Amino acid sequence: MKTLRRTPLFSLYGKQPGVRTVDFGGWELPVQFTSIVKEHEAVRRSAGLFDVSHMGRLTVTGLFAEAFLQRLTTNDVSLLKDGRAQYTLMCNNEGGVIDDLLVYRLSADQYMLVVNASNTTQVLEWLREHLIGDITIDNMTERTALLALQGPDAAAILSDALDAAPGAAWNKLTSFQFMQSATVCGVPALVSRTGYTGEDGFELYAAAADAEALWNGLLQAGERYGAVAAGLGARDTLRLEARLPLHGHELSDSITPVEAGLRAFVKPDKGDFIGRSVLLKQLTEGAPRRLVGIELAERSIPRAGYAIFAADGVQVGYVTSGTHAPTLKRNIGLALLQADYAALGTPLLVDIRGASCPASVVPTPFYKRLPATGGR
Repeated sequence: MKTLRRTPLFSLYGKQPGVRTVDFGGWELPVQFTSIVKEHEAVRRSAGLFDVSHMGRLTVTGLFAEAFLQRLTTNDVSLLKDGRAQYTLMCNNEGGVIDDLLVYRLSADQYMLVVNASNTTQVLEWLREHLIGDITIDNMTERTALLALQGPDAAAILSDALDAAPGAAWNKLTSFQFMQSATVCGVPALVSRTGYTGEDGFELYAAAADAEALWNGLLQAGERYGAVAAGLGARDTLRLEARLPLHGHELSDSITPVEAGLRAFVKPDKGDFIGRSVLLKQLTEGAPRRLVGIELAERSIPRAGYAIFAADGVQVGYVTSGTHAPTLKRNIGLALLQADYAALGTPLLVDIRGASCPASVVPTPFYKRLPATGGR
């Protein structure tokens, strides 16, 4: 029998009467604590707290750390200052995505990478294969925990839970900024204004031994706002409404960032990096495929892997992710299509268990939050 890994918070899951756990990339994680829809709605309305400690956390240290990461990622690491993070992608020689990740600049010679759980081993191997100079890599995943507090009330909840923060006020943090030495619920933590739900929010990094105190403290601080513990199910529907990609679905070692609509995070002018020649060609000449949003005209839900056909019966792509969107009350999906069929309004047919269900290409993101009214 396969032995699943567990986060430092696993012992708390059983105290939730409605919790249901699943195997996610080799980790035993909660897909829901009460119900996916209720947790989804809580994040859109108030806040949800997610245990995402399965995500890989690696530090890259050394005099050549910036040059090393410039070579291995598509975004421009040289633009980062201390206390700033960026979304980027790590590609193979053919431009396919090994992983999408966050890069945090801790100091001029130290960076933290946050990678997808199922790709942590592969990313580590890729990093070690391309080591230069004095670079050292430390896998901190087992020694740390990562919690995500997401939703319009996240800033207010964090304000109530925050004991101390260095330098500038924590609530002046803008998107992709972080502070390293905050104290939250009595726990030392790195606090980052990042997330994966389409809402305002924060991600908090702490020692594994402090995970339970931080989790309980944040839930207690959020109780009067209606914040709830949330699982992977709501995280997936939230990110899909916001058109945020998931590796293994919208991204893979055979799908490039340009095909996935992430050209803003590919900076060919910064100099050479792995996969640059393929990506530059797609940027200048156009990619053969495009990731688009689709909506079904019927009640059926487009699931990952379902084939998509043009009106003349020719297969033109497939669904990468799909769901019934709780916020929108619509059946939506993301699909990788041949570029000639990716224009808005293009009629399509989705093969759902042998039935041809009408669909069309629609604008994305499907959901976009209102501007923040405070904390920014």
